[in-house]
Amino acid sequence: MLLNAIHWSPDPIIIDLGGFALRWYSTLFAIGFVISYTIIHRVNKAEGGDPDLIDKMLIHVVLGTVLGARLGYCVFYEPEMFVNNPLGVILPVEFSPEFRFTGFSGLASHGGTIGIIIAMALLSWRTGKSTLWYLDKMAMVTALGGMCIRLGNLMNSEIVGTETTVAWGFIFERHNAIEGLAEGTVLHPVQLYEAIGYFFLFLFMMRYYKRNYGKVRDGHMLGVFLALLFTIRYVLEFVKETYLPWESDFVRMGQILSVPFILVGIYLAYSRRNLKEKEAES
Repeated sequence: MLLNAIHWSPDPIIIDLGGFALRWYSTLFAIGFVISYTIIHRVNKAEGGDPDLIDKMLIHVVLGTVLGARLGYCVFYEPEMFVNNPLGVILPVEFSPEFRFTGFSGLASHGGTIGIIIAMALLSWRTGKSTLWYLDKMAMVTALGGMCIRLGNLMNSEIVGTETTVAWGFIFERHNAIEGLAEGTVLHPVQLYEAIGYFFLFLFMMRYYKRNYGKVRDGHMLGVFLALLFTIRYVLEFVKETYLPWESDFVRMGQILSVPFILVGIYLAYSRRNLKEKEAES
């Protein structure tokens, strides 16, 4: 089995310009946003929507995702950062021993989801458009952004899986060296599993949106998306490495955080599956 394992040790930095390094993670993160924005913009145009709303949505989504994902990671996984390195929670740089751009070394998708919801609520308050309308648009493409982020994690050799003997396992040489694992330890490439799962979820949501647009109430698309996305997350947590001392083979922090999103998703998908009479007439 070990002979079939993939040796994985890419440089997470594409190009180093001294004080600034262009990394695979941030590049893929940005690509995900650009492609998602383009898709939403075209769909909204085809529906006869206001393009300014999508431009405003992009700004709010970027800020909501980054801040929410970063704060979520620190709250759920490294709360000690708020005491030991408070600036490191919100700034992608370090000042000691010298100034250096580091990027964010930890982001949590659950926090990012909460951040997006809050950002869309604020945008709704500013524009008068339904929060659920914005979130339904996001539901079409968010999985594509998630796929790009997980590919960035793969290039960073982070968020790896548990030890395995499957033929497609990865030997994360950089990760194994840092964690002190035995040479040749084979792990599940769980980042790749998630990326593939998110890609197919993206294809499903695009088709589902096109087939059901105008037939369901605002929030239905969001509900379907949340239920499916976090079910994928819940299942894959079983083969993902643990981060907290109390985590076990049967329960992980990621699973505990996923359950509320799954339940909310099921509720929204069911309760908003049919248009009300007034909405259908309009």
